[in-house]
This record gives sequence, structure tokens and C-alpha cells, in this order.
Amino acid sequence: IGQGSWYLPQVFTANFTEQMPRAKPIAVNLGFFMERVPLWVMILAPVVAVRSPALALIILFVAYAWHGVGAGLIAPAWQELVARCFPVDRRGRFFGTTMFIGAGTAAAGAALSTWLLDRVPFSQNFVLIFAIAASALTLSWAFLALTREPVRAVQTPPRSNRQFLGELPAIVRRDQNFRRFLIARALLTLGGLGTGFITVSAIQRWQIADSVVGVYTAVYMIGQTAGTLTFGFLADRHGHKLSLEIGALASALAFLAAMLAPAPTWIFAVFFLLGINVGALLVSGILVNMEFCAPSRRPTYVGIANTTTGVTAILAPLLGAWLASVGYGWLFGAGAAVNLCALIALHWWVKEPRWATTIEHPLPEDTA
Repeated sequence: IGQGSWYLPQVFTANFTEQMPRAKPIAVNLGFFMERVPLWVMILAPVVAVRSPALALIILFVAYAWHGVGAGLIAPAWQELVARCFPVDRRGRFFGTTMFIGAGTAAAGAALSTWLLDRVPFSQNFVLIFAIAASALTLSWAFLALTREPVRAVQTPPRSNRQFLGELPAIVRRDQNFRRFLIARALLTLGGLGTGFITVSAIQRWQIADSVVGVYTAVYMIGQTAGTLTFGFLADRHGHKLSLEIGALASALAFLAAMLAPAPTWIFAVFFLLGINVGALLVSGILVNMEFCAPSRRPTYVGIANTTTGVTAILAPLLGAWLASVGYGWLFGAGAAVNLCALIALHWWVKEPRWATTIEHPLPEDTA
């Protein structure tokens, strides 16, 4: 659910989004029921947890899946809204800055959650934590509703969802640079197959304390925070492909260090480098999809790219679990190799879409 719920559904609402003159009503009106309401439903899980643990788990997983899939369904509209509100050379710093601030509030939220879990008895502590999270997401919805969206005339002819889905293979075949990017992006996603096993490996090899694991997480967040802010400004000036290349290199070095680490102190560098990679994916991994086509086809390209990423994101941890059963050396070596392949594909095979698109598909609305 966590790996694929946001990515997978996007291609199925891209056609609807493309036919709408405004993306904001989808992101705000539909988003309230699909993305925000399930968080309030989730509060019921700890309420009934003591008397009915099985029912609590059902409520939790249903609400979590409802939230994730709902966010994925409205994601093409939300990304289209961002693209309309910010010119192409300002989106990176917007994403990078908001992700930087978001990481800070996430750290504060983690500290508050830790305090509540320690001071408030179960299950009241989880009721409070879930209620705070739902309130924060609802407040963010209120600010989203205040956004002023530029209105653009619909330029694509009406078509059924069946016709729309039938067009997608032809788009991928026709657009060589986009097709190559999809392959490189899949490699980049697959390269994270061993991320969830690094801490497990460190515990088994060196019997590290729980406090050290907490520091690993903090270092990971530091790398992610630094990455989002840096890549946001870098991408506005040089394009998103360079940011993704740096992220792929950082991930390859992280898995190489994990494979060769002679001491647990090396894992600090591993998590910092993985955080850098996540920073690149959070900024450029999302924004680059908007630059492969004319504005009228953005939802389609965004849907194709993110849904294919979702498929790979689901398969990656399954493959990682199988390699971990063979040996962590094989797992981390495979992670380094796949990320290196992603780096090679991005650098020598894929053209920076911002410059290629400027020539092949002019974007007057974005470059004005």
C-alpha cells in the first residue's frame, strides 16, 4: 500500500483531468473526500483497539489504503495545478523549499509523537496522534482551496477512457526520449530494493543499540532535507535530469558503502547518501514528468510516468526480500549496480526534457 498507492492510480484519472479547464476543483473537492476524510476515519482504529484488535486493524488498513489510493487518483490534477501556478524555472525552488519546511515540521511531529507515546496511555496516545495528523492535513486542504488557478482552454478532443488508455502505447512508442526516461526511472526506482534492509543488516552484524538506529533515521532526514532544498534550486537552473543523476550516484555509493562497511559508523554515510537520493526523487522525480510534452498533454505524461513507477516500486522490495534471503552482500551489490545503470541511462541515453521540449514541443505558458 505504501509503495504503490500514490503512483499506481494516476494514469486512470489523467484523461478526466485533461478534459477539465481547471484542475483545482478536482484537487480540492474530490481531494477532500478521497484524501482527507480517511484520516479522520483512521482515528476509529485506536478507539476500538483495546476491545477489538482485529477490527482496529481492518479500519486502519482500509483507511490507509483509501487515503493512499485517493491521493493517487487526484495526483494528476494536483500536479497540473502546480504546473499552472508556477513557471517551469520556479517549480523546483517551490518544491524544494516546501519539502525543506515539511521536513522540519515532520521532525517536530515525530518529537511530539514520541512524547505522546511515552506520556499518554494506550490507546489514547494513538487517538491524539491520528487526530493531530488529520487536523494538519485538513488545514493544508484549506490553504489549497485558497489557491488561485490560471484557467486554460481544453485543447484535447473528448474521448472515452477506453480510447484514452488505447492511445498510451502509441505515445510511448512515438516519444523516444520519454520512453528512454521511463526505463531509466524504472531502474532508479528498482535501485531502492535494498533500502529497507540496511538497518536490519547493521543490527545483525554489529548488534547496534536502538539509540543508534534513531541516529541513523536522523541522518537520513538530514540528507533528505539538504537534498530537497539543494535540488530545488539546482533543477530550476540546470534541469531535473542532473538532479536525478546526482541522486542515482548517491544511492549507488550508499549501497556500495553498505556492502563494504567494516564498522557501523559507515552506515551513517549510507543513510545520508540515501537521504540525498530521496531528496532528488521528491523534487525532480515528480517535476520532471511535466516537461516531456506540451501543457495540454501534461496529465497524460504524468499519469504514464507515475503509474509505471508505481509498478516498479511494488516489485522492488519483493525482489529485495528474495536477494536478502540469499545474502546482504548480493542485495547491496545489486542495489549499487542497478543505480549505476540508472545513472548511465540518464546521463548518456536521456536528453534533458526542458531543452529538448523547448525545441520539439514549445511551452509558451511555462516559459513566458
